[in-house]
Amino acid sequence: MDQIRGFRFLGQAKTCRVLLLMTLVVAFVLGLQYFELTPISIGSLGNGTVSGFIESNDTNKSDENEMFLAPQEATSEFRPRNSTTEVLKSYEHKFVNDSPKAYGQSRGNETSSSQHPLQPKIPQRKKKHERSTGKPPLVVISITQMNDMIVKRHNDPNNSLAPRWESNVEKELRDARNQIKNAALVKKDDTLYAPLYHNLSIFKRSYELMEQTLKVYVYSDGDRPIFHQPEAIMEGVYASEGWFMKLMESSHRFLTKDPTKAHLFYLAFSSRILQQKLYVRDSHSRKNLVKYLRDHVDFIISSYPFWNRTRGSDHFFTACHDWAPAETRGPYMNCIRSLCNADVGVDFVVGKDVSLPETKISSAQNPNGNIGGNRPSKRTILAFFAGNLHGYVRPILLNQWSSRPEPDMKIFNRIDHKSYIRFMKRSRFCVCAKGYEVNSPRVVESVLYGCVPVIISDNFVPPFLEVLDWESFAVFVPEKEIPNLRKILISIPLRRYVEMHKRVLKVQKHFMWHDGEPVRYDMFHMILHSVWYNRVFQTF
Repeated sequence: MDQIRGFRFLGQAKTCRVLLLMTLVVAFVLGLQYFELTPISIGSLGNGTVSGFIESNDTNKSDENEMFLAPQEATSEFRPRNSTTEVLKSYEHKFVNDSPKAYGQSRGNETSSSQHPLQPKIPQRKKKHERSTGKPPLVVISITQMNDMIVKRHNDPNNSLAPRWESNVEKELRDARNQIKNAALVKKDDTLYAPLYHNLSIFKRSYELMEQTLKVYVYSDGDRPIFHQPEAIMEGVYASEGWFMKLMESSHRFLTKDPTKAHLFYLAFSSRILQQKLYVRDSHSRKNLVKYLRDHVDFIISSYPFWNRTRGSDHFFTACHDWAPAETRGPYMNCIRSLCNADVGVDFVVGKDVSLPETKISSAQNPNGNIGGNRPSKRTILAFFAGNLHGYVRPILLNQWSSRPEPDMKIFNRIDHKSYIRFMKRSRFCVCAKGYEVNSPRVVESVLYGCVPVIISDNFVPPFLEVLDWESFAVFVPEKEIPNLRKILISIPLRRYVEMHKRVLKVQKHFMWHDGEPVRYDMFHMILHSVWYNRVFQTF
């Protein structure tokens, strides 16, 4: 009996040992899972998925945001505990500093379009500052759609920034808006050719009110030569900056020394001189250029109440360099930005921003050159293009047409200037193909030489689109239709071409500079009118 009890006791002890061993094994396994999985989970949050998401977004930041956020990102440390909260706080901090709530901060005021919670998306770039041939845009916006966008924006109060406090200026702008919308019908005008315009009556009344009402205040701040030195850039492809600055700062009609009476505030800088003076060659960085302009706005914000009253929506500038759109994001996005690189597919805001004509000026003494050309019957060349193979469109154009047997298609690489002008004066249609960016001086050159512009540049906003009916005197060919270029042009009836040529000659007055005193309806007045028009129709 005692032996049996002994066996039973041993059996129970073995069972306990087995159970204890199993318990230890389970505990050990659970312990391994705890100590192994917890670091992996934290690591993936801090160094994997989340940080990867942050990095992918960082590649889309504009240069000025990279400059602004870099110190913060460099000094922030990842804490495994509460790591998700830290990441969210980091994102919240980034967006708050770029949101309307940041108004009044040293880097703040309202950025981008304050009616939107976030900045416009900036297209992802390749390696910094590396000139790329680019790719066609994913979405192409037609001229008809752009015109619809202007009308929609000008009739929607949600697209406008209301001033923080009212002044007599808003009353004057509202009165001008009502007078323009109710303009008397103009059937015929001795100076203006009605078929060129969307609505001649509205344009004429708006222009008259600009002459009678508009007052512009020019900030005297800013160091030369980047600010207030137009004579430094009166020639070349960026000359529109210099010519407008010179004529604006010397205007007797439009300038006011009393900023409380100003409808517009002009920031007189040159994006081209900024690039020449501050860009460090081969540095592949434009941060110092962005910082220079950002510091200037910070100074304006801290020194004057005028930007703060409207959050910059009544301020404007003209900038023709390719980099200008990227250099003037951030707080400048509220301004009326007059840009040569007017790409609606990036962040050009149709109905707020203004397309600045790019003019190539060889001599400041003769800014318009030897304008004119053959009459239609003497224009024996169907289409002409010559230029460097910048970007992705021009190589396609030349590969398609430079070696084709059609003798009426003159498509070349770069040629000498005299031959270039001679071809333009003998051609019916002049191809204005985009280079690295959407804009080209060929648009204005074509008009001045009496050649109907053929614009091959998807999403390019042509100058003065607010009032000019571009499709009445120019041809817009989508980039994908380059193989069908000749077919498109020969399908235009002769009578239609002759009328388009007539309209090109009639529109020339809007694309000419005049030294000394500007002339009514010339380039200076048309640029200023576009700024005025968008300002008026964003006042509700």
